Amino acid sequence: MGLRPPPSPGPDRTSPAAARRAELADFLRTRRAAVSPSDVGLPAGTGRRRTPGLRREEVAQLSGVGLSWYTWLEQGRDVTPSDQVLSALSRALLLSPSEREHLFLLAGVAAPAAAVSGLDDETAALVDGLLPHAAFVLGPRFDVLAHNRAAALIMGDLVSAPPARRNLLVWLFAGDGWGGAAWEQTARANLLDFRTEYARHPGDPAFLALVSTLSDTSPRFRDWWEQHDVQTMEPAVKHITHRDLGPLHLLAGQSRPTHAPWLRLRILVPADSRTRSAVASALAARSD
Repeated sequence: MGLRPPPSPGPDRTSPAAARRAELADFLRTRRAAVSPSDVGLPAGTGRRRTPGLRREEVAQLSGVGLSWYTWLEQGRDVTPSDQVLSALSRALLLSPSEREHLFLLAGVAAPAAAVSGLDDETAALVDGLLPHAAFVLGPRFDVLAHNRAAALIMGDLVSAPPARRNLLVWLFAGDGWGGAAWEQTARANLLDFRTEYARHPGDPAFLALVSTLSDTSPRFRDWWEQHDVQTMEPAVKHITHRDLGPLHLLAGQSRPTHAPWLRLRILVPADSRTRSAVASALAARSD
């Protein structure tokens, strides 16, 4: 018998691209190990399995992806899978929505917007549970997917619009500068936050249509969009002149739900006693 061939070297991690491929390889191996044959309707077979979870051959069979192609992905080879391949692997490996998005991110491929834009019951319940503070949820296109009563009180004409028009950017850029310097800082920060999301969905018709509409209707949006700036932070304190409640001073925060990282959870908290009293009184009046 001849000598056994030397073991294949591990994935190169000396460059950012190679490091990402290595992370993708690790992620696929661990997800494969976490799925048992019975989880996906396969017979367990006889005898002891050499590896936990599914075999590579079984993942290839379940997903319809070629075995060699899948093996290359687990080896950290310099290949770029299509979104169809990644979607098929997501189904075969029973990935959760957040795991699915992580898979696409590691592969350097934009996830289809429809696959990551839904609102789950847990996030909707979280928004309601944040009362008396205003809270609302944005999808990847900055559409308002959920809001509570306090958000409806503070941002009424945004969240009371028909569902197809509940878009934060459309609301901000309607009228092109209705709020002066405070509006400009908030609008610009949101545009740049959206720009990051836009880059994750190249060629997506829904994103292209939104940018086209805003560019046609708002010269300010068009000028800022063409500048292609990044990393402008939204102010932590917002000053709003409410038509019914007068001047409001609010602390603003944004987070990504851990189980649905494609969503943005926005929270507005009174920054002074006057704002706190005005919002509380208005909520109490509406609940009577």
